[in-house]
Formats: sequence, structure tokens, C-alpha cells
Amino acid sequence: MKKRVFSGIKPTGDIHIGNYLGANRHWAAMQDDYDNIFCVVDLHAITEPQDPALLKGRIREFAGLLMAIGIDPERSILFVQSHVHEHSELAWILNCFIPMGWMYRMTQFKEKAEQQREQVSVGLFDYPSLMAADILLYRTDVVPVGEDQKQHVELTRDVAQRFNNIYGETFVLPEPLIPDVGARIMGLDDPTKKMSGSEEGAGHAINLLDSPDMIRSKIMKATTDSKRDILFDESRPGIFNLLSIYQTFTGEDNKQIESRFEGKGYSDFKKALAEVAIEGLRPLQERYKELTGEPGRIDSILAKGAEKARPLAEKMLAEVQKKVGLG
Repeated sequence: MKKRVFSGIKPTGDIHIGNYLGANRHWAAMQDDYDNIFCVVDLHAITEPQDPALLKGRIREFAGLLMAIGIDPERSILFVQSHVHEHSELAWILNCFIPMGWMYRMTQFKEKAEQQREQVSVGLFDYPSLMAADILLYRTDVVPVGEDQKQHVELTRDVAQRFNNIYGETFVLPEPLIPDVGARIMGLDDPTKKMSGSEEGAGHAINLLDSPDMIRSKIMKATTDSKRDILFDESRPGIFNLLSIYQTFTGEDNKQIESRFEGKGYSDFKKALAEVAIEGLRPLQERYKELTGEPGRIDSILAKGAEKARPLAEKMLAEVQKKVGLG
């Protein structure tokens, strides 16, 4: 039997090339190798304040973009997290088995709590428990994640092991799957920070639905340095990030790329990178336009996906409830 993959995407901000190159395109590429479950994790989105109408639109937009990227509802289950209530129920049960100390160690919460202080929600603190429930609910073997999410998968393994030690073999212990190249695309305006869809700077990220002119403008303004050599040098984060983007779009190795731009300046390289990005995104933009041109098509696909996911979730939750004495 094929190993099962579960991965989710939070419908906030915009899907950008950091998501696409670091995760989403790998999801599409591995569909024939794994038993795949992909989820738009809207419950995670509301751990921070959201405009309700905007959130509803984002859920459908993100689902449509995943399909445009290549997620095939005939080969993979694609659904919305809140449409399968077992996610919330298992998260509560797991809350009762996760020590507070484990939660306090979670890096992402500490970073956001430092920024938001008193406004931070209990839901944001509890985010890793819900993520663990998402994964464990489907007996997941493999979780494709960026380097920054690896800690969440490790916590999931810890809580699964803790539960199994108490009640006997119940949960599968999932493994993180981190791509070797392009796993961590950084911001164009600040290459020391991971590219994010929630950053407000207009030049921070290239979004998947950006126009060609917008892509060119953002790349030409991207941060580099005072040197001229175009080399894969991690001590020069600006040019290293742009080269990583070029490499993930083209699939060429370091030497090929460095040779192509030997003796050329940043302007020539940025122009070439812009065209590579535009052509790389063109097919998915055309597919997205086609999908959204049919009213109700995306909602219908998501409803069918929830119907496929629900029996798997029900079975797992029932087993957990029985073991802990509920119901």
C-alpha cells in the first residue's frame, strides 16, 4: 500500500511563489507516489482576526489555486477543514494529553506572541494541537512541510507516542518531508525573512495571480547587495534567494546558472528571472481562470472531497473516543 500524505494550507494573505516552489508544486508532483489528502485549513485561519467575507472568498481561491497547480480531485482528496468536524473534536482530546511546557516551546507562537502581546488568542497558542489532529486523524505517514513547520510535526509525533504509550497502538507516527531545493524562499524586500503572504510590503512577495508587469516590477526592485558576481553564496542573502528562485523554476544546477550569468550584472539577471517566473506561472494562471469561470465548480469539488475524508476521520475519532472512555 502507498504511504499516506496529509498537508494543509491556511487561507490567509495570498498564495505566493514561496508556497508554490517550497510546497504546493511538490504536492502535485507526488500524487502518484502517495495516497494524498490535502486540506484548506480554515480553522487555523481564525486563530487571528479575519474579515468573514474575505475569508470565505480566500477558501475558494486557495482551493482553486491548488487545483490550478495540479492537485487532481480524482487522485487526491481535497476538502475544507471545517467541513469535517472531527478535526476540532480530536484537537480537544489531544489538548488533554499535551503538556503546557511542550506548547510554550513552539517557536512560531513565541514569535507571534512577542509581536501581539495581550491580543494573542488561546487558539493561536493551541494551534499545534489542531495541526496534530489534522495529521493524526488520517493515519498520516508523511507530512510535506517547510523547515519552519518541522517542529509542529515533531510535536505531533510526541503526542502520538504519548497517547500510544498510555492506550496502546493507536496513531501512526508521521515523518516530515522537506524538499532539498527551494524549501525556504525568502522575501524579495528582506531576504533574511521567509516570504509571507501576510506581509504588507508591496514588493515582499510574488503572488501566484500577479500580472507579468507586476512580477517584473517586484523582481527589479528586489534587494541584492553592492557586489556584481552572480554566485550561490549564502553569505549574500539577496542574490542567493533570487538564484534559488531561478533554480527552482528552471531545475538547472548551480554551475549551469552561474555560467549563464558570468560577467553579467544584476539587472540582466533580474530581467531573466522575471521572464522565468512569468512563464513558470502562466499555465497555472490560465487553469485558475478556467476553473473560476464555471460557477459552483469549486464548491462542488470541495463538497465531494469532504464526503471522501469524513469516513476516514469518523473511524479514527471513534477509536480514540473508545480508548479514552468517551461516548
